[in-house]
Amino acid sequence: MRRILVLRGGALGDFIVTLPALALLRNRWPASRVELAGNFAAAQLAVARGLLDAAHSQHEARWGALFSPAPLQADFAAWLGGFDLVVSWWPDPDGALRRHFPRHPAQAFLAGDAHPQVAPAAAHYCATLRPLGLETREYFVRLAPESTARAGIAVHPGSGSLRKNWPLDRWLALVAELPAPVTLILGEAELARDSWPTPSGATVLRQPPLEKLAAHLATCRLFLGHDSGVSHLAAACGAPCVLLFGPTDPEIWAPPAPHVRVIKRGDSLDAITLPDVRSMI
Repeated sequence: MRRILVLRGGALGDFIVTLPALALLRNRWPASRVELAGNFAAAQLAVARGLLDAAHSQHEARWGALFSPAPLQADFAAWLGGFDLVVSWWPDPDGALRRHFPRHPAQAFLAGDAHPQVAPAAAHYCATLRPLGLETREYFVRLAPESTARAGIAVHPGSGSLRKNWPLDRWLALVAELPAPVTLILGEAELARDSWPTPSGATVLRQPPLEKLAAHLATCRLFLGHDSGVSHLAAACGAPCVLLFGPTDPEIWAPPAPHVRVIKRGDSLDAITLPDVRSMI
């Protein structure tokens, strides 16, 4: 394999659970050029660490042509044809994308469901690569080296869905009790939905660049959060994690690493109490 293209959409967490599959490809073909179309900002984490050579935004207009029955533009078709392997985890319910591949007899094309069918999620994406003879039981990839000098607590009180969030008043009560230094991480979703007070003694990071956030998480002695992309990033950076789960299944979506602990009390996070979380800190 000289050139490999991966199609993988979604948010930060969706990308991070795909890292073990990318590692399989990189380890098998270390000299190949591996490119990914998907979450451009998240993919830069893999580019910087050598798992990818280039990333393309899933929002570029050209990708829409793959979901049309019309012939592709000649230059785009030629570019796609230059890959020896194309792996797709983009949703393709009617098979429109699949009809464009393989571009020629020498090109291999593999497609897997965009949504995990097994636990942990990373195992689902790795399983797509079995026809290539690639197997692994390593479903977790570190993005930062192990550190013995950790200090401070990071809290991300949000996620991509309100149903996955612990009540705000409980977060604020908990943050007020935590020993300094404490960092409150607020992403785009949290800032769009709520007016967040700054707890006394806490530092607030508002929509930090992912590399800046990763560097900070790599220094934390504890991370508290939900089922979210930031939680996956914290685990990948080695921070000991306590994650609160409700409607989603932690067997599938919690990072599969020994430094990650989960609290789940049913399908609603309302059932998780302050003492439940205090006992894990």
